[in-house]
Amino acid sequence: MTRDASAGRVLQGSVKPDLQKFVMVGVLAVIMVAFAIATPKFLTYVNLENVFMQVALILLTGSAATLLMISGNFDLSVGSIVAFTGVMHALMSKYGVPTFLSIVLAAGIGGVCGLVNGTLVTRLKITPVIATLGMMYVARGAAFLVARADGGANIASGLPSDFQSLGRAMVGPIPLPLLLVAIVVMLFVIIQTKTRFGRYSFAIGGNARCAVLSGVKASLVVTVLYTATGLLTGLSGSILVSRIGTGVPRIGNGFEFDVIIAMVLGGTSIYGGEGSVFGTVIGALIVGFVANGLNLLDVQAFYQTVIKGFILVAAILLDRKIKERLA
Repeated sequence: MTRDASAGRVLQGSVKPDLQKFVMVGVLAVIMVAFAIATPKFLTYVNLENVFMQVALILLTGSAATLLMISGNFDLSVGSIVAFTGVMHALMSKYGVPTFLSIVLAAGIGGVCGLVNGTLVTRLKITPVIATLGMMYVARGAAFLVARADGGANIASGLPSDFQSLGRAMVGPIPLPLLLVAIVVMLFVIIQTKTRFGRYSFAIGGNARCAVLSGVKASLVVTVLYTATGLLTGLSGSILVSRIGTGVPRIGNGFEFDVIIAMVLGGTSIYGGEGSVFGTVIGALIVGFVANGLNLLDVQAFYQTVIKGFILVAAILLDRKIKERLA
């Protein structure tokens, strides 16, 4: 048997019905019906647009982060990178960098943060928890330092007139960020389902040693996934600060957990080897609609945090039960 043939057998794996994905679609439908009955504001166009805008950044970062988790890795630093790159976008825009170039550079800064994470994990063999936790503190601290160096807690004054264009522009009736997210999600669905790179991600998460013996360059794949996650997180930071119109170093708190909850709810295993970008879309919508519905019902924020914790634990338990049934 040739190496390509053996690699193909390793990468294809066994095909099981994705029961959890169907269950989560049903859960999403139940949530929407329940909140639609509870409050008449829920199914209005304005409210639905608001929900999609809230989950847009989760999906933007989560598209790459899903493949990263499928490979058996994850990134706890994305919330802090959102803050750091957002503040850097505001700073560069304030001091004369054209807005489009500033967005590109901010995304590049996020990519560099992701590259550092990938290098720490693959080259220095630091566990993903420690490596990305370190980056989480570094990036958050850097966001505050940049804002303070500019002379204040936030970067609000002196921003150009087109600073808010990325986050608030419309293409017909559709917000520009939603179009960007749709393109990125479709791209990563194709990467996951139609490319060798996607199959490599599954192989590494399923059995990294076997994947390497089959010819997969695991370190390179994981590093690229970390870099892509950082790059899209940097773009998320630019979108977020342009929506609020200010460079705020406190943004992104808890963002990493929203992304993780969305991925786990969508069937991506925290142990690697299983998951899908489409599942993350469903998971993100569940997170978004639950948060939105609770806001409409005037549930206080700390209760919402407790509920998110219960949702995450329930998703992991559900994932385990489904795997036991399919085994």
